[in-house]
Amino acid sequence: MGLRKTMVVAGIILIPLALASMAAATRYLPGTADLGDVRTRVTPVLEDRLTEAGLTLGAPIHIRVFKESSELELWVADGEQYTLFKTYPICSYSGELGPKRKEGDLQSPEGFYSVPKSMLNPKSRYHLSFNIGFPNAFDRSHGRTGSYLMVHGKCVSIGCYAMTDEGIEEIYLLTEAALKAGQNAVGVNIYPFRMTDENFATHADSEWIDFWQNLRTGHDLFEAERVPPIVDVSNKRYIFEANVAPDKLTSSD
Repeated sequence: MGLRKTMVVAGIILIPLALASMAAATRYLPGTADLGDVRTRVTPVLEDRLTEAGLTLGAPIHIRVFKESSELELWVADGEQYTLFKTYPICSYSGELGPKRKEGDLQSPEGFYSVPKSMLNPKSRYHLSFNIGFPNAFDRSHGRTGSYLMVHGKCVSIGCYAMTDEGIEEIYLLTEAALKAGQNAVGVNIYPFRMTDENFATHADSEWIDFWQNLRTGHDLFEAERVPPIVDVSNKRYIFEANVAPDKLTSSD
């Protein structure tokens, strides 16, 4: 009886410890950032840099990705237009130039995506991350499949766009602040390369040239107006119209 009582007491002690351990593991998975610490360290630096540029933390933002040159641009609303705040190097993306077509093809997407607050992931195994929303309405119209396509840290990609941890900390905080301040969703426009005549001539024989010309229409509208266009899908193509409200949802889902 004494042994049984000892075992019961030990079990009563160990169960809460096990539950606490599981809770801690759920909160901080291997590779997960401590978001509180990130905010404390990075927010003051970001605010100083934004102030120097005449910009504000919490203003609407817009993201553009260029695969071939491995660059992520982050634009911040400045009055009625957007200003380029910073260009971040992309550590890694998967596959080749061209869109993602199906689950498991290890291909990073191209197209026009949007990130609402619900797609932020502070408990990512890859430091911090947000889901870009693949497949969107355009992808679904082409029967494309895939899930959990992210922009994240740790410099490792299996279909996502992988940044340095330092880079994703800034990008995440800017995205989070804009969404908390009332931006409906952050547009993430992903292009195969810089949309120049020279690059289109280089890739003129690609099977994706028509798709890329469709993307270029939206790209060029942003270049002309410095405001992300409103994006929709019709007849399996992206369609665009000028956007007069910097914080309006800019990408179809």
